[in-house]
Amino acid sequence: MFLLGLTGSIGMGKSTTAQLFVQEGCALWDADAAVHRLYSTGGAAVAPVRDLFPDAIEENAVSRARLKEIILADPTALKKIEVIVHPLVGQDRAAFIAEAAEDIIVLDIPLIYETGGEGKVDAVACVIIDADTQKERVMARGTMTLEQFEVIRSKQLPADEKAARADYVITTDTIENARRQVQEVVRDIREKQRHA
Repeated sequence: MFLLGLTGSIGMGKSTTAQLFVQEGCALWDADAAVHRLYSTGGAAVAPVRDLFPDAIEENAVSRARLKEIILADPTALKKIEVIVHPLVGQDRAAFIAEAAEDIIVLDIPLIYETGGEGKVDAVACVIIDADTQKERVMARGTMTLEQFEVIRSKQLPADEKAARADYVITTDTIENARRQVQEVVRDIREKQRHA
């Protein structure tokens, strides 16, 4: 079993690339989806978040919108939330890995370098695209302002730095090119596993 971390800044094509790995027979664990499960009704994060920030709970689930407001109002809130959520995300990931039957498990972790997660995987693949295309893609979604995008981008490690640290770099200029590169990564990993 090979653990491949998948990272890339916002708007770089990481979600699309993750699905290309699935098409090549890899298992996929998504950190954002795990947080979503933890925050939803009955999720493991609901009770501990309620204990700290009762205003963040709406209909027995953690409201991301309310959580954002709390974090903006209280500079210490994010660290307190991370103390609750990070171990739960780790447990979710461990359970997924334990149950997966595929030879390659792709762990979609946007902040893998920012959280020191690269030490927990066998290799890291980074998706990348030029800054103008990145901005165009994010703005085309219509889900955030340019200012919100710049704030998110400022909190992430620069894309070229992520790419320089990665074992594999996948350029997402076209879906065909990204698919070809994903196939090369999978072939390379399977080849190395055969000779290990």
